[in-house]
Amino acid sequence: MITFEHASVTYPGGVQALKDVSLTLEEGEFVVIVGLSGAGKSTLIRAVNGLVPLTSGTCRVGDQVVDPTDKRAIRALRAEVGMIFQTHNLVKRTTVLNNVLMGRLHRTATWRTLLGTYTKEDVEIAMQALERVEIVEKAYVRASNLSGGQQQRVGIARALAQQPKVVLADEPTASLDPPTSHIVMRDLKRICRELNITMLVNLHFLDLARAYADRIVGLRAGELVYDGPGAEADETVFRDIYGRSLTADDVLEKQGTL
Repeated sequence: MITFEHASVTYPGGVQALKDVSLTLEEGEFVVIVGLSGAGKSTLIRAVNGLVPLTSGTCRVGDQVVDPTDKRAIRALRAEVGMIFQTHNLVKRTTVLNNVLMGRLHRTATWRTLLGTYTKEDVEIAMQALERVEIVEKAYVRASNLSGGQQQRVGIARALAQQPKVVLADEPTASLDPPTSHIVMRDLKRICRELNITMLVNLHFLDLARAYADRIVGLRAGELVYDGPGAEADETVFRDIYGRSLTADDVLEKQGTL
C-alpha cells in the first residue's frame, strides 16, 4: 500500500532528515514509527501525503507516485489519505459535527462549503465517524468545550469522514494523559482492523508502541535501524534505535498513574 524506495529528505540548511530509506507497508497494517526527536519520524509520515517533498528516491501510495509538484494528483491523493495531528487542528468556535464535516471538503461543491450546507449523505458519514470513536453525543457541542482527549477523537473522526485508504497520525497522544492515550490508541487499532485501513502512527513512548503496533519501524538520525513485529521490540531493540538505555521519559506509564 505504501512504498518508500531509497527515500531521502534534506531540509534547507543541509539537515538530512531521511537517509536512503526503503520500506514497504502492507494494506491494513498498523505500523508505529519510533525514534528520538529529530530522528525523521514526522518527515517520513508527511512524505506519504506530500507535505514534505522527497529530495531523492520515491514514495508510492498504491500505484501512485507522491509528487507534490503535480497539484491535481496530490489533491486526489490527499483525499484518500487522512491526517491526525498532535495539536488536533480543530476550529474551536464551531461544533464538533462541523469539524468532522471538514473531512468531506474534497467531495463537496465549493458553494456548499462556503454556505455550510452539506448533503444528508455527508452528515450521515460524519455521524458514523463520530460513532466509531464513541463521541457522537458531542456532535452539536462547540469544539472549544471538549477535553484534549475528546478533541483528539474528533480529529480521528474528521480523518475517517474522508473515507480514506490510509491514515497518518503524527504524535496523536503527545498532549494526553496515560489513560486517554490508551483510549486513543485502542480506537486507532480497532478502526484499522474494522475498516482495513493502513495506519502509520508516529509515537515517542516505547511501551505504547509495543502494546499496539503490528509492526514497529525504528528511525535513528534519519536512517532505518529496525523493522519488525511490535511484540519482539524489547529493551535491547529500543537501545539500538535510541542509542542509549531507556529512561522514564521514554515510557508512558512513568508519566502518571493509570
